Amino acid sequence: MTDPKLPSPERITAILTFLDETNRLKDTLRSGHTPQGRRESTAEHSWRLCLLVMLFGDELEGVDLLRLIKICIVHDLGEAISGDVPAVAQRAGDDRAARERADLMTLCMPLPEDLKTEIIGLWDEYAQASSAEAVLAKGFDKIETMLTHTTGKNADDFDYAFNLSYGVTATDRHPLLKALRARVDMRTRALSKAPS
Repeated sequence: MTDPKLPSPERITAILTFLDETNRLKDTLRSGHTPQGRRESTAEHSWRLCLLVMLFGDELEGVDLLRLIKICIVHDLGEAISGDVPAVAQRAGDDRAARERADLMTLCMPLPEDLKTEIIGLWDEYAQASSAEAVLAKGFDKIETMLTHTTGKNADDFDYAFNLSYGVTATDRHPLLKALRARVDMRTRALSKAPS
């Protein structure tokens, strides 16, 4: 057995520098709450999104599961710099995507060109929903957020009914996403006392 070719010390240093910067995602808080009532981080959201995708991966015929998980990992990386915009505060034309992409490019600056190109390409693919994997990532992203809303220890005035209209376009694009959404909507209606 021969020794594997190791990356150069410079490449290792560049990747570690990038990882140091992306570690800030652990401190980037979202509006969702954990079951104990602590605000979740964007890193926690991304982790559970990847777990959700992995658990349903066998149901996704013709989908590159590794690519889908990579898209899920990078979809919110830019939030390490400017933070998360809560779903209820997002508006069309708010330039949020452009800011997040610029922040991602800043984060990727230390990386070797091949890795920088891959990560930004995956983010662009997600933002534009330009592949089956990106479409699924967008839908699963909405479902993970809605699951957090239904399992978190939320404030007494939390608007559970928000889930019922949140991300419908993204979750209507695949039969599995529709099936998951139907179950999450049932949970939401039970919590919000919203009509069926």
